[in-house]
Amino acid sequence: MTPTEHPYPPDRRRLPPEERRRQIVEGAVTFFADVGLDGNTRDLAKRLGVTQSLLFNYFASKSDLLEAVYEHVYLNRLSDDWPAFLTDSRQPIRDRVLTFYESYSKLIFQYEWMRIFMFSGLAGAALNRRYLDHLGRVILAPLLAQMQNTATGPDVPQMEDLWNLHGGIVYIGIRQHIYQVPCPDDPTEAITRAVDRFLAAFNMG
Repeated sequence: MTPTEHPYPPDRRRLPPEERRRQIVEGAVTFFADVGLDGNTRDLAKRLGVTQSLLFNYFASKSDLLEAVYEHVYLNRLSDDWPAFLTDSRQPIRDRVLTFYESYSKLIFQYEWMRIFMFSGLAGAALNRRYLDHLGRVILAPLLAQMQNTATGPDVPQMEDLWNLHGGIVYIGIRQHIYQVPCPDDPTEAITRAVDRFLAAFNMG
């Protein structure tokens, strides 16, 4: 999606409260991805074709609206099944890691996800710090323990090593949506090579 493509045109119909709230959140996701977190609610309301007072019927403040954006873009996209899958030692570690990043990359290699994440970091906002803390505790830390138990070489991976692998994979999406440079249409091959290099460095099958 590009900054000029807005999937939520002005809609002045009387909608059920839950549907209107969903419309506002989804519109806010696109709006803040386009203009950054400094975008104001007056301009958001204009884009959505509603009044600013209507926004505040659903959200007490801009901070509350950003919290809903955070939940919609980040937390709601993390599968509850991933921690159990990644720690299921009945499956080869390589299969688990590749399956996870295949699913994860499809969720985050998107215009809104990448741009809101970068804008949040540049603004010093807490949204991406909270997300990274959650990702580290819920996904990466349990995965790291599995990797450390699997490694057979003289060295075992540390959290910084795993963050480096993760960051390298995420960078594919950054190149596409932030730098807007050519990227593979299907990142699977690049992800597979990165994972295989990582596993080989620590003698993990």
